Amino acid sequence: MSTLTVESSRFGSLELDASQAIQFPAGLIGLGGHAYVLLRTGDDASFSWLQSLEDPELALPVTNPWQFFADYVVDLSDEDTERLGDAAVDVWVTVRAGAELSDFRANLRAPILVANGVGYQVINEAPDVPVRAPLFNQALAGQAA
Repeated sequence: MSTLTVESSRFGSLELDASQAIQFPAGLIGLGGHAYVLLRTGDDASFSWLQSLEDPELALPVTNPWQFFADYVVDLSDEDTERLGDAAVDVWVTVRAGAELSDFRANLRAPILVANGVGYQVINEAPDVPVRAPLFNQALAGQAA
């Protein structure tokens, strides 16, 4: 097993299995770099971090969209479907955190798909999929009731 040293301003210096590296041949929308690693904060944590291997300052909070949006659908273009092939795919969406729970948003329009150590951020072609979907609307509505 080869190891990889990850420098992160958030998490310090981490030693990880090199097989955890994710290559993004087309990069991520609006961001630099092509190599990242997914850092999970716990087995049952709702959020993880996509940490750049090239920039210690760059770490994006991500989540599995189905934890918050049970009816979420990802419709891919033919090109994206072909790129991914038949491999098992993990789906992540970026999260924008806010001062209050009501300010937390997920980008459902541009999910990140990862298969066999290669990742792509794609444009979801499903209709009416928001770029800033509130994450905690249902939970907050339950608190107000």
